[in-house]
Amino acid sequence: IREGVPFIMNPFDTHALEESLRLKDKYGFRVAVLSMGPPSAEATLRKALALGVDEAILLSDRAFGGADTLATSMVLAEAIKRLSEKEEIAIVICGRQTIDGDTAQVGPGIATRLEYAQLTLVDSIENVDLKARKIRVRRNWKAGTR
Repeated sequence: IREGVPFIMNPFDTHALEESLRLKDKYGFRVAVLSMGPPSAEATLRKALALGVDEAILLSDRAFGGADTLATSMVLAEAIKRLSEKEEIAIVICGRQTIDGDTAQVGPGIATRLEYAQLTLVDSIENVDLKARKIRVRRNWKAGTR
């Protein structure tokens, strides 16, 4: 039931957004945020713009209502493909999971559909070398951070 319930940014997506903005400051990346949801999700995207995001895109259609992780990853991957036609996409960062379904399947689904390498359980991005196409990350393991 979504009527009357305020939209908030998923805390896991907030971490992804913060990391994206850190990379923007460090490397000069351009940051775009994508959300698939009802028109009321626009307020959350406006908050992301206020934090320093360069572009916010809301994918909203009644046909998306009740979408599962398979459909969601398909729609988001297609949007990323279209963005990549305008400019190169260096990195796609997703939150670990949603706070409603908790499946943690959308990010890996996007990577699979785009045939992108994926890193999961990333705690922070330590270095990016676009020319060498290398990234160094710190991963969060149950036994500790390595």
